[in-house]
Amino acid sequence: MRRKVGVLCHITSLPSINIDSGKRFIDILSANNISAWQMLPITPPDFYGSPYASSSAFAGFDKLVEGGREISMEEESYWLEDWALFKTIREAHENKPWTEWPIELRDRYPESMDKWRKKIDSEILNQTKFHYNWLELRKYANERQLSMIGDIPIFVAHDSADVWAHPHLFQLEKDGYPSVVAGVPPDYFSEDGQRWGTVLYRWEEHRAENFKWWRERMSRMMRLFDIVRIDHFRGFHSAWAISVEDNHARNGYWQDGPKDEIIKQIIDEVGDNSKIIAEDLGIIPPEVIDLRKRNNLNGMAVLQFGFDGDLSSNPHYPSNIGSDLVAYTGTHDNDTTRGWLNSLNGETLENIKQVTNVDEIVVKDIIQLAVSSKAEMVIIPIQDFLNIDSRGRMNTPGIAEGNWKWSFEWEDLENASLIV
Repeated sequence: MRRKVGVLCHITSLPSINIDSGKRFIDILSANNISAWQMLPITPPDFYGSPYASSSAFAGFDKLVEGGREISMEEESYWLEDWALFKTIREAHENKPWTEWPIELRDRYPESMDKWRKKIDSEILNQTKFHYNWLELRKYANERQLSMIGDIPIFVAHDSADVWAHPHLFQLEKDGYPSVVAGVPPDYFSEDGQRWGTVLYRWEEHRAENFKWWRERMSRMMRLFDIVRIDHFRGFHSAWAISVEDNHARNGYWQDGPKDEIIKQIIDEVGDNSKIIAEDLGIIPPEVIDLRKRNNLNGMAVLQFGFDGDLSSNPHYPSNIGSDLVAYTGTHDNDTTRGWLNSLNGETLENIKQVTNVDEIVVKDIIQLAVSSKAEMVIIPIQDFLNIDSRGRMNTPGIAEGNWKWSFEWEDLENASLIV
């Protein structure tokens, strides 16, 4: 059976960040029988350029604002005004975090909000333009039989419109500062773990509102994309809570999540299990895998993790990749496959040689292993199609600076072979 093959490429990795570049990229993918384009979150990135600590879980990246026509934003009413207020007030206060605003703004006094509502028209217009252009891009892709795959970080930044507008939904102190922050314990990405600094949820408050914030968030994603990947899916099962005083993640502890209760709400909102990819990478207990499988969600397998340890039980080993997994050569958090291969020696490299039956391993060999697996969808980072070394790495977990900067040139892409 022909596997559905997609490309992982963030919108900022295009030579220029605009809708026309997106269409040109789609044309190239379509001409090469690539049937899916996965990207990173398209919400506004943080100071370091990370799209995983955005100031909004809903708003669109303002670099994609251009042209635009009148379009109804009624479906966006849940978040749009709050975002426009947040951004307008923040810019007027030297981009200081909302916890440092005057108390009447920090705590959203009604009379103060009424005054600022008169100043938000330009940001409402920006988001209207973004929405129109993005829907046009998605339609362009779909007309060429190409699915758009979005990415949703499970947690949100503390300095965000969402936390400011809905503080009761997050674990905050009375002054608005976090009680604890999110991250992950030590694993193969980082020996100290990762301290993300994003805030954790008060799940009992979400439950009291029938998980409305999450339902609205998923509904928004499905208006923009055909499929959505939920980053750090295990956070629905349990989340690593870290003291705000700690500058590392080693001393955290697990907090229970709502598990099946929220998964069922999300699936109900999306309407189709197959439209969700659950990112279940890292050190994952069997209970999290059971949660995913119990709800018939596809997980992830990454070939770069597939050749270490006990190969018979390694879920990333090519012959162990099941049809309920989306196969990747690597993700935005991995080195490029060429960079990874250049770093290998010893047992890992020998394990790859045994399964490929070749002595000199190249990137195409790893791509072919992914495509030959039982996965019904395979996603290849564009850096791997372009055979780029570690200079093309998108992100190094645990390091704040120097990430999210890589982009390609059209000439490189048009001269490359995307055929698998």
